[in-house]
Amino acid sequence: MSNQINSTDTPSKQSNAVIDWIILLAKGAMVGIGAIVPGFSGGVLAVVFGIYEPLIRFLGNLRVKFWENVRFFLPVGIGGIIGVVAFSAVVDYAFTYYPAQFTWLFIGFIAGTFPSLVKTSGKEGRKPWHWALLAGMGVATLFYMRWMETIQNVTMQPSIWGWLLSGLLMGLGLVVPGMSPSNFLIYLGLYQPMASGIRQLDLSVIIPIGIGVVLCILVFAKAASWLFKKSYAVMYHLILGIVVGSTAAIIPQGVRGWTILVCIALFAFGAAASYLLAKLDEKHPHESLF
Repeated sequence: MSNQINSTDTPSKQSNAVIDWIILLAKGAMVGIGAIVPGFSGGVLAVVFGIYEPLIRFLGNLRVKFWENVRFFLPVGIGGIIGVVAFSAVVDYAFTYYPAQFTWLFIGFIAGTFPSLVKTSGKEGRKPWHWALLAGMGVATLFYMRWMETIQNVTMQPSIWGWLLSGLLMGLGLVVPGMSPSNFLIYLGLYQPMASGIRQLDLSVIIPIGIGVVLCILVFAKAASWLFKKSYAVMYHLILGIVVGSTAAIIPQGVRGWTILVCIALFAFGAAASYLLAKLDEKHPHESLF
């Protein structure tokens, strides 16, 4: 009897593992795309798709269940690389010629997972002042991002140090949700050369960027992990405020005519897709790695 039970359980477990892998791959790709899209933040999308907290805890405590974490985040890393490399040309084209439409698509992705984020933020309890903290952080983030738009460009020549700085900024964008490294790179005149180098698989561009990303994440992840451990609800509501504020800041202005209908359709599609992805993820819970 026990053999029969085991034989029926195995395909189900394998099926769940495949579904988990595909979900994590898709999430990693979305985070990678968010990291290179001006106005967006890979860190915000990592929060939106439930990757941020476990990733920060892993990177802040590398010796705890190291190989289990590596296996868990492997599809996320592969998806992130696919998002950055394979979609860099697509993203650049889409946001050059159809910025409003694709911005609303991404806003839909964020909106669809927000109920799941709110649920996660209250996992260890919530008090009324946490909502006030969320609202205050949302307003502060919105004003900060509006202020960032007023900064004048300061051109920096592409070089190994420029690419290392680019990587540090991209890493900071993952550790600090709401910060859009692409915006800073545009101000420095490095965004277009970086996107071109990634599309052409130029290792003189990709390697220093990768080093910068890894260095930045390793330096700041420990502090972020400690903050989550000490003040889970506070950290999560601050981050949720950043998600709300940064999303409000990227709402396109001046959309008219038939474009409004297209934007509504893309928003609805993005919201439905990410909501279903969140629900599917809930049906296949992952074992705690911590």
